[in-house]
Amino acid sequence: MCGGVEVAGRITGNGRARRIYFQSPRAELPVVQPDGSIEWIAWGRRPRQPGALPASGWARENCMTLEAWERYRPQAVKIAVQRYMERDRAQQPHWFDLVASQCLQGVLLEAERERRVYVVIGQPPQGCEFIQDRWPLIAA
Repeated sequence: MCGGVEVAGRITGNGRARRIYFQSPRAELPVVQPDGSIEWIAWGRRPRQPGALPASGWARENCMTLEAWERYRPQAVKIAVQRYMERDRAQQPHWFDLVASQCLQGVLLEAERERRVYVVIGQPPQGCEFIQDRWPLIAA
């Protein structure tokens, strides 16, 4: 379910690769803004973190149409990363590269002053079912 991402280039500011893992309570993801700039937004919410938004880092692909999520004002966003990581059932990491024109699909949720981005997940690509049964969706 995309436990980590790697960003580099203009996104990190210094050009060096930076890995971000959901388990870190301060994890933020680079969200592409309408003008092409990047805004770093908190990646989901961990179960023990305070807040009103869902305690998860992921959202199923049908979340934008769920009535229960309307109160969070869901907005489709693109998450600018170069690679993402999935752990298999034995907890071994597998990294997957994106091409320059691709981003991860995300959904931005808001509740009062809280804003968080969640990675949108769906079915794994053929041949990757052994790694995870849910997979981040890719946007062009």
